[in-house]
Amino acid sequence: MQQHLLPSHQHPPRPSRPRTSAGHPRTLTGLLTAAAATAGLLMTALVPGAQAADNPYERGPAPTNASIEASRGSYATSQTSVSSLAVSGFGGGTIHYPTSTADGTFGAVVISPGFTAYESSIAWLGPRLASQGFVVFTIDTNTTLDQPDSRGRQLLAALDYLTQRSSVRTRVDASRLGVMGHSMGGGGSLEAAKSRTSLKAAIPLTGWNTDKTWPELRTPTLVVGADGDTVAPVATHSEPFYESLPGSLDKAYLELRGATHFTPNTSDTTIAKYSISWLKRFIDNDTRYEQFLCPLPRPGLTIAEYRGNCPHTA
Repeated sequence: MQQHLLPSHQHPPRPSRPRTSAGHPRTLTGLLTAAAATAGLLMTALVPGAQAADNPYERGPAPTNASIEASRGSYATSQTSVSSLAVSGFGGGTIHYPTSTADGTFGAVVISPGFTAYESSIAWLGPRLASQGFVVFTIDTNTTLDQPDSRGRQLLAALDYLTQRSSVRTRVDASRLGVMGHSMGGGGSLEAAKSRTSLKAAIPLTGWNTDKTWPELRTPTLVVGADGDTVAPVATHSEPFYESLPGSLDKAYLELRGATHFTPNTSDTTIAKYSISWLKRFIDNDTRYEQFLCPLPRPGLTIAEYRGNCPHTA
């Protein structure tokens, strides 16, 4: 940067003063430093995403309602099948992941189906979440009749496979993991979070479990229920799950309007929107998504009720 200094004959004589190692008077150095700082502030204000350096886990462009409600996010994705014969502790499945390696590693989430169901029942969540910047493992369970405690262990076994042995393990940040599940798989996600407190997020979708109280959980948890659920009614499942979570925990309860126990088995924008926001906020610590969770979403066409603690502390 050129400096335009006044000719020396325009300056009155002045006593000599200490000089910096660069040979400039300290006052000039101070001016240059202030100018550089001002330019840096201007660049931060003008360049989108310039604040991303504050959080190395931010992935993807700044979110909008449109971007998190879209059927696909900004990342192109690929998938790879995992045979049940190649693993132990769970029933295999499909790994969905962003094809780009430019952003480094990604957080990951494993998703379990429900009672009598197969991976296909929750398969829609794989590419939808992966395209937002996650590695997503939709799994089959050892049998379709496995109970929640077993499904919890299987979710953890799948996470261990994903981070230690899978073909995409180098794309996964093993310190930023979460679990989801439908019905008994949802109950299993609570079991997994109870067993492994290092998990960053848990999302039971119309969850079912004979255990109604979860004061031991230390994982930020979004409980999703359905107002028309007759298999796992919210009054005896999702609501007591949520109410029993520690008061100090980052937690939320989303009750879907006009929904049934099986609503999570097909593509659903409300489930996707708040699942993406929760996973981004707590797996990636991406506070850009806080706007969709706090203030608490208001009831509307697809939301019967939403409870939670705001602002979030994690």
